[in-house]
Amino acid sequence: MAASSAEVTAPPGLGYRWTIVALLFFALTINYLDRQVLGILAPTLQRELGWTETDYGSIVSWFSLTYAVGLLLTGRLMDRIGVRTGLAAAIVVWSLAAMGHALARGVAGFSLARAALGIGEAGNFPAAVKTVAEWFPKKERALAIGIFNAGTNVGAIIAPIVVPWIAVTWGWREAFVATGAVGFAWLIAWLAIYRSPESHPRVSAAELAYIRRDGEEASGGPVPWGRLFADRQAWAFIVGKAFTDPVWYFYLFWLPKFLDTSYGVKLTGVAGPLIAIYLLADVGSVAGGWTSSRMISAGWSVNRARKTAMLLAAILIAPTGFAPSAGTLWMAVSLVAVAAAAHQWWSANLYCIVSDMYPKRMVATVVGMGGFAGSMAGFAAQRMTGRLLDATGGNYTAIFAVCGGTYLVALGVIHLLVPRMEPARGVG
Repeated sequence: MAASSAEVTAPPGLGYRWTIVALLFFALTINYLDRQVLGILAPTLQRELGWTETDYGSIVSWFSLTYAVGLLLTGRLMDRIGVRTGLAAAIVVWSLAAMGHALARGVAGFSLARAALGIGEAGNFPAAVKTVAEWFPKKERALAIGIFNAGTNVGAIIAPIVVPWIAVTWGWREAFVATGAVGFAWLIAWLAIYRSPESHPRVSAAELAYIRRDGEEASGGPVPWGRLFADRQAWAFIVGKAFTDPVWYFYLFWLPKFLDTSYGVKLTGVAGPLIAIYLLADVGSVAGGWTSSRMISAGWSVNRARKTAMLLAAILIAPTGFAPSAGTLWMAVSLVAVAAAAHQWWSANLYCIVSDMYPKRMVATVVGMGGFAGSMAGFAAQRMTGRLLDATGGNYTAIFAVCGGTYLVALGVIHLLVPRMEPARGVG
């Protein structure tokens, strides 16, 4: 018997869909824990192995390059084979790659390990965003994405606590092995718990009706990439990622080095500043998703809610341009922490615009396209960052200035491309 209109309108209690979000949250936590280990150990490895800034920029850029290609391919793959199998395969690849860093001996070895990590980790976001599109109505998606995206910051918080302790106690190679092995525990839980909403025994008829309240269908064949690249809607997401992903990569891979160079913060002292930054980023991720979801529930259009939330984030990020001249460690940390929180606020809403404008069967593909653009921009930015720092003797002023201003420019271009954020035509 069909669910009543009241059942469809009102959320059926907490719902099993939030258990799925919890699984995605822990996947992102592990993803960023593995991704962050090299950044935490970078000053130590640089002194021990004699890397230049250009060497380090080259090493981390290989992650971005393979991550970019991986996003383009895995986004398509997730739409074809589904997220249960796709995300399971991704975490196996990236966990083995994370552990593989322990075998590296020099720049070439670390570059190879980062490249393999990028391929595996590329499957995470397309799968997670597609999962949310399949399990949540539109008005809850930004909140759900904000919650699972908070896992990125939890991983970044855990890393500076755990990694230095393992490295000091047993060695830096053991830090890569121990953190990389965690993904296999998550894999067991994912395979045991995850099913699609329609076939999951824990999903009630009322909750399934609520999930399907927007009337979207996931059926249909794949749409060619060429067709999608012709859409302004796809380009809005691509531009948003290309402009802002390099900033987040800079925070992940260069912040420990910035703190070391500018304020003398060594391996055992990096935990406090990084925890403060990523703890606030967690708050930003959830708050950003909650804000636009709340606006939509209050009657705002999806277009107005998403763009207003993103504008607030862009304004909050702008002052980070002054971080290198802050004068004190904790003033610089405060500026970066607010910017990191606002980036996650921005990101929760940027991911949502894909499922706002495209049917569920195409979400992972479009997310992968945008992720490809963001990571390719990150690849170029990391190489330029290394060369610029070598050329200026470690001066971060120009880099932070760009980080502070790019979000307002990105939002302006997004608005020009999709002034009303209408659904893409001819792909439903």
